[in-house]
Amino acid sequence: MTEKPGIVITGASGRMGQMLIRTVLESDKARLVAVVEREGHDWVGQDVGVAMGGAAQGVVVTDDALEAFSKAQAVIDFTAPEATLAFSKLAAQARAVHVIGTTGMTEAQIAQLEPAARQAVIVRAGNMSLGVNLLVQLTKKVAAALDEDFDIEVIEAHHHHKVDAPSGTALMLGEAAAEGRGVDLSEVAERGRDGITGARRKGDIGFTAIRGGDIVGEHDVLFAAAGERVVLRHMATDRAIFARGALKAALWGQDKAPGEYDMVDVLGL
Repeated sequence: MTEKPGIVITGASGRMGQMLIRTVLESDKARLVAVVEREGHDWVGQDVGVAMGGAAQGVVVTDDALEAFSKAQAVIDFTAPEATLAFSKLAAQARAVHVIGTTGMTEAQIAQLEPAARQAVIVRAGNMSLGVNLLVQLTKKVAAALDEDFDIEVIEAHHHHKVDAPSGTALMLGEAAAEGRGVDLSEVAERGRDGITGARRKGDIGFTAIRGGDIVGEHDVLFAAAGERVVLRHMATDRAIFARGALKAALWGQDKAPGEYDMVDVLGL
């Protein structure tokens, strides 16, 4: 492709939406061709640059996702599960790469992406950063090396606006730990403790979610045994790392066959 790939950003007014817009505008490898917001939103009909409090960019915010996607080679989507499912069908129609950073999707919702992935490239990840995806691989290796004498806890912290828990990244780490152990996460996950819970069940993978202030994202994987602990940690201080990773995924997917991919594929890990 000689022309820079055209990118559409959904959920334009959100924190990640605005960060993604800035990232694409600053990129010399892609062009911003459209931005989408929900019907009735104040931004619809405004130039996105003006809506964000800056200079006009020549891109008007629209609520017509199908028309927007028809102009694009990729859609970057950090919205909500139901919106993402609807966008997946439209992106598939447009044969656009659909990069999904949406968290909080159930297994049933993830399964509903399969028809779209037969027509177009989907890159879905709970976290788009290089560091986190390295942490996922390390977690799998450490879990495989340490037996059940080491209890596993995934501890995550995010800002007080985050609506889902555990975070998508925490669940990625839990899945990695379960895979390393050779178990099914759904059978060993402990996602809530309150009151008289009794002793910790051997082999469980526990999750703890912290919400407060403006924490961008912090994740620890704790392996604790009698007399020793191993802690793997990633701390994000700027959500721009997620936007850069998402754009990298959108560009990576341009010459790939239809199917479902993740950031491990994109980063060659």
